[in-house]
Amino acid sequence: QVQLVESGGGLVQAGGSLRLSCAASVSILSMDTMGWYRQQPDKQREYVAVISRGGVANYASSVKGRFTISRDNAKNSVYLQMNSLNLEDTAVYYCNAVSRLSLGRFTDYWGQGTQVTVSS
Repeated sequence: QVQLVESGGGLVQAGGSLRLSCAASVSILSMDTMGWYRQQPDKQREYVAVISRGGVANYASSVKGRFTISRDNAKNSVYLQMNSLNLEDTAVYYCNAVSRLSLGRFTDYWGQGTQVTVSS
């Protein structure tokens, strides 16, 4: 059973930075991808960033250039460095892991989320 635990959220002023961490209970090398999603109040959960087993990263356009996803395989952890935060970044941030079962079929795992609040 895969467990994902996020940490690092909190209150930060606009323009500031935070680093989120996601600790997995299994080797993250067993996952095809690791990523981050977020959910703002009264909105659907949205994609933020993803990183492959080989370290290739991708980002949503809204965070590109400001956020950086990284991984430490030895620590079974994934990180999200968030810079130049603005009010629209306020959300609950969720860690995500995807395991491929077969071609075109995947299993998703989710953490319980960590709150990020950006103030003016």
